[in-house]
Amino acid sequence: MSAMVELRDVCKSFPHPSPKPGQDPVFRALDHVHLEIQGGEFLTLLGPSGCGKTTALRMISGLDTPTSGQVFIDSHDVTGLPPYRRNVNQVFQSYALFPHLTVGDNIEFGLEMQKVEASERKRRMLEALDLVSLSGLEARKPDQLSGGQRQRVALARALVCRPKVLLLDEPLSALDAKLRQNMQIELKNLQTKLGITFVFVTHDQEEALVMSDRIALMNKGRIEQLGT
Repeated sequence: MSAMVELRDVCKSFPHPSPKPGQDPVFRALDHVHLEIQGGEFLTLLGPSGCGKTTALRMISGLDTPTSGQVFIDSHDVTGLPPYRRNVNQVFQSYALFPHLTVGDNIEFGLEMQKVEASERKRRMLEALDLVSLSGLEARKPDQLSGGQRQRVALARALVCRPKVLLLDEPLSALDAKLRQNMQIELKNLQTKLGITFVFVTHDQEEALVMSDRIALMNKGRIEQLGT
């Protein structure tokens, strides 16, 4: 079976901002990374800050491009393609909701950019709200919601466009401990129900173990271990 996502010998380098004498002037955020993620899999990139996990996510999303190597999504080489041509969506740590728009308008935003008809946008928005257990809240503004509800809105907005791959960059880190535990279970149940490939980034080992089918342990720009 071919992988839904593949990073093939991917490197990403940046000039070191202030190299010390004798230090390599190039910082390698990703160092010859090979990774295959199967369709319908929940894979977590786990590691400390600066290990390369968010950079790997940016390679998949198209927000950044490799210095060398290739990125494949559903067997297509997308290395040079912009994000909007990859059928991938992302949920950020900050949620990135528009404060002046209602919940419903936030969720419909991506569909509107795709020029989806208004009646179809509304139908899919309501369907997405139901999926994340927020039915009836489409007229509220983000500042009228709890942290957990805003997280669900961000999820609904990412899912409404029906991506092949959903990328999640430490999306639970701003939540309190109890809500975070509940959202871990909800996320895994949602992923299982939808069958979409989820790629999750965290530095929290317990979080990774609760949700993941497999975990890729990263350190210094490399995948040091990959397993269940």
